[in-house]
Amino acid sequence: MDLIFELGSIENSPEIVSVFEEAINHMIKAGIHQWDAIYPNKKDIENDLQKKEMYIGTINREIAVVFVLNQIHDKQYENATWSPHTERFMVLHRLCVHPTFQNMGIARKTMQYIENKLHSQGISAIRLDAFSLNPYALQLYTSLGFKTVGEAQFRKGTFFLMEKLLTDL
Repeated sequence: MDLIFELGSIENSPEIVSVFEEAINHMIKAGIHQWDAIYPNKKDIENDLQKKEMYIGTINREIAVVFVLNQIHDKQYENATWSPHTERFMVLHRLCVHPTFQNMGIARKTMQYIENKLHSQGISAIRLDAFSLNPYALQLYTSLGFKTVGEAQFRKGTFFLMEKLLTDL
């Protein structure tokens, strides 16, 4: 099973929107109310694609995973005690695995791809926020060596601010 990563394009928008809709429904059924019709929405996705910040991972030409990388972060990121000397960092947003491809190690492979890509670009850290009531995301990030460095309060509740240094890869 080959997972092929590329920059998403506006032509991918309908399929990407569908990936998020199906993932949101799947999460809600599992009792994880992290995302909804308000966020992330079609406009957010199209914005990410136009800015060339959204990536897709495909298996047999089907979108299995979507994620966004940029340096944009909410003001609440100031609540964190980020590692010093990490001026060159990227923020991971909206990592989403299509339900059909869940429990296959896709998120882990995607994170390893992101870490290697950013490390090769001289980026020293990955930052993100993870919903405190999403045990799957928390377990993934913790197992990959992300450290909780603060908390943020967003519309859906508490999110842990997390960071992983890439200097040791």
